[in-house]
Amino acid sequence: MSPLDPARWGAEGGLGFAHLLAGRYEEAVEWADRALNVNPRAMGICGCKAAACGYLGRGDEARACIRRLSEFVSGFTTITGFTKAWEKFCSAGALGIYVEGLRKAGLPEG
Repeated sequence: MSPLDPARWGAEGGLGFAHLLAGRYEEAVEWADRALNVNPRAMGICGCKAAACGYLGRGDEARACIRRLSEFVSGFTTITGFTKAWEKFCSAGALGIYVEGLRKAGLPEG
């Protein structure tokens, strides 16, 4: 990845998701932050960071990501809405990991 590539946020965000799914939450946050620094509107990556922060017990940081998500994307304000929106993009196992992190981050069930 070139540090000059304006589209690098996609690869960086993908690495964040990979680390989240592998249980490497610190690394997931680091890669998500890199991606969000390039593209602050990458809401899927913001959700990844929220989930990783949830697993790490970083409540304030996780809630800030959730607030950011709710500003940009309707339906991502509850576990039910998030699950419905993402179930077609994730395997059941990956979605379960993601949702549990968001639950730990404080996203309401709804």
